[in-house]
Amino acid sequence: MRLSSLLALLRPALPLILGLSLGCSLSLLRVSWIQGEGEDPCVEAVGERGGPQNPDSRARLDQSDEDFKPRIVPYYRDPNKPYKKVLRTRYIQTELGSRERLLVAVLTSRATLSTLAVAVNRTVAHHFPRLLYFTGQRGARAPAGMQDDTYVQAPRLAALAGHLSINQDLYLGRAEEFIGAGEQARYCHGGFGYLLSRSLLLRLRPHLDGCRGDILSARPDEWLGRCLIDSLGVGCVSQHQGQQYRSFELAKNRDPEKEGSSAFLSAFAVHPVSEGTLMYRLHKRFSALELERAYSEIEQLQAQIRNLTVLTPEGEAGLSWPVGLPAPFIPHSRFEVLGWDYFTEQHTFSCADGAPKCPLQGASRADVGDALETALEQLNRRYQPRLRFQKQRLLNGYRRFDPARGMEYTLDLLLECVTQRGHRRALARRVSLLRPLSRVEILPMPYVTEATRVQLVLPLLVAEAAAAPAFLEAFAANVLEPREHALLTLLLVYGPREGGRGAPDPFLGVKAAAAELERRYPGTRLAWLAVRAEAPSQVRLMDVVSKKHPVDTLFFLTTVWTRPGPEVLNRCRMNAISGWQAFFPVHFQEFNPALSPQRSPPGAPGAGPDPPSPPGADPSRGAPIAGRFDRQASAEGCFYNADYLAARARLAGELAGQEEEEALEGLEVMDVFLRFSGLHLFRAVEPGLVQKFSLRDCSPRLSEELYHRCRLSNLEGLGGRAQLAMALFEQEQANST
Repeated sequence: MRLSSLLALLRPALPLILGLSLGCSLSLLRVSWIQGEGEDPCVEAVGERGGPQNPDSRARLDQSDEDFKPRIVPYYRDPNKPYKKVLRTRYIQTELGSRERLLVAVLTSRATLSTLAVAVNRTVAHHFPRLLYFTGQRGARAPAGMQDDTYVQAPRLAALAGHLSINQDLYLGRAEEFIGAGEQARYCHGGFGYLLSRSLLLRLRPHLDGCRGDILSARPDEWLGRCLIDSLGVGCVSQHQGQQYRSFELAKNRDPEKEGSSAFLSAFAVHPVSEGTLMYRLHKRFSALELERAYSEIEQLQAQIRNLTVLTPEGEAGLSWPVGLPAPFIPHSRFEVLGWDYFTEQHTFSCADGAPKCPLQGASRADVGDALETALEQLNRRYQPRLRFQKQRLLNGYRRFDPARGMEYTLDLLLECVTQRGHRRALARRVSLLRPLSRVEILPMPYVTEATRVQLVLPLLVAEAAAAPAFLEAFAANVLEPREHALLTLLLVYGPREGGRGAPDPFLGVKAAAAELERRYPGTRLAWLAVRAEAPSQVRLMDVVSKKHPVDTLFFLTTVWTRPGPEVLNRCRMNAISGWQAFFPVHFQEFNPALSPQRSPPGAPGAGPDPPSPPGADPSRGAPIAGRFDRQASAEGCFYNADYLAARARLAGELAGQEEEEALEGLEVMDVFLRFSGLHLFRAVEPGLVQKFSLRDCSPRLSEELYHRCRLSNLEGLGGRAQLAMALFEQEQANST
């Protein structure tokens, strides 16, 4: 009775209990299948099938895994030790310990160093990150990758290396048999080049000394192959991981232009190359083959894009021209509209100096000529043999640079059309062309570091003495406190009747503030120089400072309103390159606070965009800064003393007497570099240089251009268009009432 009554009570819940029990059992069973009993079932399976696992192979496996992980060094600052600035490397791969994928070594000789070695360098050096040359008798036994009489198709070799594992022993090339040895004993022929993995070289390194004494061979490739076989038991292979090393032996007096065999067209290396001109002819032929292959792939991709465009929501209307390139830039306001530059075959109507018309010359003329030739070539390719076109003249030409696509051209051409029967007729047609942007490449520049000491130079007039203590306090907080590698020289400029005997010193407060900083920061010395000048000019003042410092000094010419910090000093070090480039940053100038308050309402419609704010202005911490980058000012500059002395000597050589005196009074330092130096002059906005509003003193002794720039800087620095319009409106309202 009791059992039956208990079953009657549990019968409604019986399906739930059975379902929970079955679900828990299946879950536990599935977990046991997935996890197993070992830590790594794949590794254990390999060990069980092949016997006990080799500890060396296990260690090699762990080492290979570590090669793919970056070595991150955590930053820790010991509070008990003095602060030391951390110098960063130029490239992030240096800090991470990354290695280049391919290093190419070339075996050459003194006799062919100026011919074949130069040809190799010109044909393959720009494709490989590292290229080393070995020459001499000891270098003949170095494990070189190729000889100087070998032409290598660099893009194909780089692609082959990218498909191979870097942690496996590899000796890949054109396998040749040793004389009198077995079939397994093969070496890679040095004339066709070979690939050696880093792991194999590391294993071979302890045996190199023994191979030098035990193996005698006149050929370095045979010596290297014998050393690998005797020491490590590794022979040359022509195929590895499905990748085959293809080479071609060029017959004597064979013309590369007439060679069309499949072995030649698909070869990675061609040997022998008897002279440098033959190397260049081979490079021309293979470059043409690669170009044809690239054009063929582009056409195939464009056909695929056309086929897929039909399936998109926009359909064929969404297909941009040319196919496969980004669509033209679409402006969102009238301030973003890209303008077109008008030109003819002789003149351009968009000149750098603002002139309405100037001759078309130099690179611009070559660019226009190339566009005309390409347009005529494409027209003839499309309509021949029915029609043939000849250019008579260019009616109108327009071009603009689209940052998303490249240089766009619109040409109105007057053409002479000739039919197959010889009939001629003049036609006017409009064509559109695009020179697309290619791969971005890093320009070769001399190496610079952030460890160079910066010598700041601050010229101070009597009228600027009151603002000098604020500059010194900012210098202490931004430079002295973080222990930046920088010094400061104050150039105190006295007038003819100022600071004389019995007269008060106008720079007494500046000298006291400098002495206070020297007391607060032991070991710091703020130098100052006193100069008396009736009409001080920037060039004359710089002449005084230049004579007091070595030629390798990096100067940072600054103003009393500038607040340089660590980031600004680092950009000064990186952008000023001795013998190569001078850097003149564009500072951010705040507007007049009386006309442009810190937090102003959004501009009215049609009043133009709001004034730009420098990067780093955080509205959450306060009102955004209203101002602009002052392109008219050039008071700040970074340059080396040797470069300044060279430009100054050239100025003295080209100008003499009264003409030189007038030039020294009317020029600034940037103009001296621009007119009398062959250095690159780099101008860029510097968001770290934010200056308070101030009106510059425009000396009438300046040249007409510099005086105009000074006046324009003061006028543009008053406020934005919206603020100036509001001020004029309020003034008119006040006058009317």
